[in-house]
Amino acid sequence: MNVFPRLLIKVKSIVENLNKLISMTSRYNIEMVGVTKVLCGDVRIVSELVKSGLKIIGDSRVKNVEKFKSAGINVEYMLIRIPMLSEIEKACLLCDYILVSEPKVVEEISKVCSETGKVQRLIYMVDMGDRREGVLFERAYEEILSVSKLKKVDIIGVGTNLGCFGGVVPDEENLGNLVKLAERLRRSGLNLKVVSGGMTSAIPLLENGRVPNGVNQYRIGEAIMLGTDATNSREMDYLNQDTFTLEAEIIEVKEKPPKPSGKIGRNVFGEVPKFENGRMRKRAILALGVQDVDIKGLIPLENGVEIVNATSDHTVVDITEAEREYKVGDILRFRLKYKALLRLMCSGDYIERVYLDS
Repeated sequence: MNVFPRLLIKVKSIVENLNKLISMTSRYNIEMVGVTKVLCGDVRIVSELVKSGLKIIGDSRVKNVEKFKSAGINVEYMLIRIPMLSEIEKACLLCDYILVSEPKVVEEISKVCSETGKVQRLIYMVDMGDRREGVLFERAYEEILSVSKLKKVDIIGVGTNLGCFGGVVPDEENLGNLVKLAERLRRSGLNLKVVSGGMTSAIPLLENGRVPNGVNQYRIGEAIMLGTDATNSREMDYLNQDTFTLEAEIIEVKEKPPKPSGKIGRNVFGEVPKFENGRMRKRAILALGVQDVDIKGLIPLENGVEIVNATSDHTVVDITEAEREYKVGDILRFRLKYKALLRLMCSGDYIERVYLDS
């Protein structure tokens, strides 16, 4: 018996995306880190990515790295979120590379590794304009040079994140300046091997042969998993977008006025809802809600279906213009944007996962 809601996962399509991206990056001698944080520790998918040739896994959660290693997935691991002080000991034990941006964090890593004897490889993050993690570019040289003198840490490179927070698009100028910083640090005696300047939003530079000379590592997640690039608002026609499909079951079908009747206050989330008057509409309720998924990231696969709104575990959709008649028990299907996939993968036992071809 099928269980809903469920997520249909085309593992081979994800692997195909990975292989195409590895081929693209390797043409420019760029190392690729496969970012798996959206998978929320899914061993089955990650195992297939590694079998297909992924050499470095990048994840933001130490617990996920621990889970993958316990499952026998033997590759190199990069912690791509700056570690909390409370997790540094475990991070150093499990991770081959750690992204850092705070001298205090590097000092603690140095203390831990001085006790264990390990030399921890670090990539120092530089804020090139997106305003998430990283030392400001103007202050980076002095800060990185200072922490590089600490014992048992090896600053092997510099990196940046662009697009994820501020929507800043990677280009030849901001990535070129990161390369110049690396060159300046090398002249001062640092043996920097890595300039980690690429992410999904930097793939257009690969496509057009405009990656600044010296950028030699891309950290890619969204393009592997969904074949999309949210920062540049596009789908890549050479990648698969049908990698994940959500199926949700209809639990009610009714014709109702579009606007509620009565005095309007705030809804359960403290928001003041806005509705328009109009003719009666046919509405369906799906058995999932914002606890499970970001409804703004759902793309209906059936024509004429429109998402109205959702509460914690109910999603209301308008099916007035749908091309077929829907009844209770029918299934609606959706493609996913990145945030919707992230929420679904983190929903645990509430969302069934079906691996179609692994």
